[in-house]
Order: sequence, then C-alpha cells, then structure tokens
Amino acid sequence: MKSVGIKVLKNKLSEYVRLAAAGEIILITDRDQVVAELIEPRGERSPILADAMLADAVRHGWLTPPVMSGQTLPESKPTMTLAELLKDMDGDRGDR
Repeated sequence: MKSVGIKVLKNKLSEYVRLAAAGEIILITDRDQVVAELIEPRGERSPILADAMLADAVRHGWLTPPVMSGQTLPESKPTMTLAELLKDMDGDRGDR
C-alpha cells in the first residue's frame, strides 16, 4: 500500500495507474488526509468501459435489463403506406 499527495499524483498519474493495475492500493491524500483510493478494477467489472458502465447501472437499479434477452424483436408492420403518409403530410401542409 502506498500513499501519494494529489499534486504528486497529478504529475505522475500514469505511474500510479500502472501500480494500481498491478494490484497495489494507492491512498490519495490531501493535506495528510486520505481522500480516495486508487485500486485495480473488481473482477466482475468488464474491461470494456461501455459494458462496465451499463453493468454498474444495472447493479445500482438505474437500468433494467431486457426481458427478451437473446431473442429477436417481433416483426413490426407499418401503420400506413408511404403513399398514404405523403398524402397526409400534403394535407397538413395545405392547411398553412
């Protein structure tokens, strides 16, 4: 376990990130008070940022995973044809 002040951490961030990635716990201090810890990612965390953020949101209950996981979506049918849509839009524009 190592400790480092914010100013030194800012100047040597890459070095301390490499240490944390290797399993070292880095205590970050501000005026001799521990304010944060820099540690390696937890084992259940995905190495891909977007996946990790989504998984974290699901764990916190901010998102709910889809119910139909792995299945295709049902086929959707248009409610009107293109010709009907264009005619309807022309009618709306004619009102102006």
